[in-house]
Amino acid sequence: MMPTLRLTHIQFTQLQPMTWCATAQVSESPHLRHQDLWSKSLGRLIADDSYINTDEWYKRSWQYHISPDNLSVRDIARAQRQRQRRGVRLLLEQLLDKLALSDTLDESAFPYRLVKGGHYVCFSHTGGKSKTIHAPMSSTVAVVISPHHPIGVDVELNNVAWHVAKRFYSDNEIVILQSLPVIQRDTIAKLLWQIKESFIKIHQYKLAQGLGTDYSHLIDDLIDASREPSALTVITDHKLPYQIAVLSIQQTVVVF
Repeated sequence: MMPTLRLTHIQFTQLQPMTWCATAQVSESPHLRHQDLWSKSLGRLIADDSYINTDEWYKRSWQYHISPDNLSVRDIARAQRQRQRRGVRLLLEQLLDKLALSDTLDESAFPYRLVKGGHYVCFSHTGGKSKTIHAPMSSTVAVVISPHHPIGVDVELNNVAWHVAKRFYSDNEIVILQSLPVIQRDTIAKLLWQIKESFIKIHQYKLAQGLGTDYSHLIDDLIDASREPSALTVITDHKLPYQIAVLSIQQTVVVF
């Protein structure tokens, strides 16, 4: 029995006339109660006109309730990614409904596009770690859509560890970041990471290439944006034909 997904705190942000970002919290929990299982089992017995002894039914029923302690960390992580994948697609449906677009997603190649309208679509999700596959989980998910050109989005709840940033960021970026107070450094390092992740999705860069690309020319604008954070700040990338939206409340960055 698949747990039920629930979207909460849905927010829609218009970036251009037909360029939109949607964010939400997605959570789920098993909804099959013991009495439901009993009813379903009895109904199946009656419908099948067959006999199952008590021990057999007991074994079958408890497969829904026993914690899967024998599952590996990899198995649990895979299940959580599947949940998040369902969450972003559910959020896309909500966004298409808001825009009155009757369309479906073509996932045959990157970048993703809508089948009929051809709009570009990009997803991001984060969070929701749990120790067991059946534990309630909450994630933050984001979807962006645009008819113009490929777009990128990244949602991050946690800062980027400084030793990780130093490993991947360009020399120019590291020099500037090191000159900032630690709190400000961490804020800008995180925003840079989100910008890099977004461009990786747009250009399909390999991870090291995308994280190592120099965006130091954006740091001054990011510092200005972080000093007086607002619900939406848009920065123009003068070197590339893109704009960068910082949605501070949703901890989301969109490159469009």
